Amino acid sequence: MKLYITTPSPFARKVRIVAREKGLSERIEEIVVDPYGNAPELLATNPVVQVPTLVAEDGLAVTDSPVICEYLDALGEGARLLPVDGAERLRVRRLETLGNAALEMGVKLVLEKRRPEAERSPSWMERWTVNMGRALDALEAADPDADRLDMGVLTAGVAVTWIGFRHPDYDWKTGRPNLVALQAALERRPSFVDTYPA
Repeated sequence: MKLYITTPSPFARKVRIVAREKGLSERIEEIVVDPYGNAPELLATNPVVQVPTLVAEDGLAVTDSPVICEYLDALGEGARLLPVDGAERLRVRRLETLGNAALEMGVKLVLEKRRPEAERSPSWMERWTVNMGRALDALEAADPDADRLDMGVLTAGVAVTWIGFRHPDYDWKTGRPNLVALQAALERRPSFVDTYPA
């Protein structure tokens, strides 16, 4: 399998962590590409030129990190990170969605800050910052448990680390002791250490 990534991408990091947790890393070649440069090999597999993109062993291109993670989760070994059905699946998926929402707001802020200053929208930047904080508050209230690693817990951990990495002036820790503890525990796992954003 081939996995197209950028090393700072939190969405690619999620997939890379799942691959390691599920014992699949030896079967996946990680290929660093430049999506903003329309990397030809990425464009050939993903029409919107986004990472992560996985090319499965049968040549099927799988895009969007939740879909890739679910595919690898079913393919790999060990307990499922995303329960197959029922109330537990909904609980995990809800946490994953909140973590992804915090990341999406953070990514919008990064992209807006890359625009020339005269073209930036302060009102949108404020809205995205507030929404990012609300998603983190909802994750804090859910009190994700690092000892029960699942896709929701994993995504919450990836989100807070990436927000601290990309938005060092944003104080995500104050008032969120559960997320602080979660990050400290998860970032000691080999799969997290090996994929720390660069």
